[in-house]
Amino acid sequence: MTLQEAFEEQAGHCIALGSPFMGQLMGVLARDWPADTALGRKFAAFTGDIGPSGASLPLRIAGGLHALVLKRKAPALMAVYPPHKASDQALSEAVRDAITTHEAFLLDWTDSAPQTNEVRRSAALIAGARVAAQHFNLPIRLSELGASGGLNLMWDHFVLEIEGHRFGSNMSTILLSPDWTGKLPPAINPQVEKRRGVDLNPLDPTRPDHLLRLMSYIWADQPERLTLTRTAASVMTAQVQRGDAIDWLARTLPQSPEGCLHLIQHTVAWQYFPKAAQARGKALIEAAGKRATRNRPLAWLSMEQDGSGLKGAALTLRLWPGDITLPLARVDFHGRWIDWTYTG
Repeated sequence: MTLQEAFEEQAGHCIALGSPFMGQLMGVLARDWPADTALGRKFAAFTGDIGPSGASLPLRIAGGLHALVLKRKAPALMAVYPPHKASDQALSEAVRDAITTHEAFLLDWTDSAPQTNEVRRSAALIAGARVAAQHFNLPIRLSELGASGGLNLMWDHFVLEIEGHRFGSNMSTILLSPDWTGKLPPAINPQVEKRRGVDLNPLDPTRPDHLLRLMSYIWADQPERLTLTRTAASVMTAQVQRGDAIDWLARTLPQSPEGCLHLIQHTVAWQYFPKAAQARGKALIEAAGKRATRNRPLAWLSMEQDGSGLKGAALTLRLWPGDITLPLARVDFHGRWIDWTYTG
């Protein structure tokens, strides 16, 4: 995939996910990418999958540009970002100016993969965890791979609402109400005893600079997502450690105690792991599953692209003992809708 193709593909995804501005920005970058700049040369040197299913170079630069807007560091860019509307030419000129003026900032910013921490994905996690708890009604030890700021480790503090039915804490002010098709999730209420996560670049939402990174990867013409992220950050108490997710998993899996369900989760994070790391992680989890017992069970809940060509991500749950694989749903990447197919 060429860089132009990556921008064009990302433009299509952004429009499909309800962001016409991001579709416009990606289209402008596809046509007018400044290949003669330091950032242009850096992106040209990337190898492997640079598109939305891999390193996501288009979203890296989009996040950096949005950060400049949120920091109020690029007045010309602010003038063409939402809530303002601008022509392609005006947007292109402002982007080119920002890339040259803030070269050092953007070169550093784009070293790391996107860290969206989309809170609406917790709707799928709430439902999936209820299926796991239905099979093993034990306190949950929750582990998240690629946790970013850890906001989705807090799903038991949120409420999932489906056609008037509410699942979760009655005290929560964070309401998730995706368009839902299919049966309701199980009524059982999971109890999270302990939560922890890992990320190569963990973010602390209580720190302004870290919250900026989370907010920067939310698309500028979707203010409701920005508000939801700020609200979720206010209840964040989970611990997210810095480290390689698979090395951390190798240390964490043997620590699962008796009398608890160890639930491993990740949402649109697995694709950023190198292929060798994916294979090692899968082998580690499956080996731990073979050692699982009814009083020390293991669950693996993933919301990831599956290459099927179907819309959205696949929400899948694997359970041990027994190595049961349960396809649960198709989920919009931003959690706007859930097509729940599980009937158990």
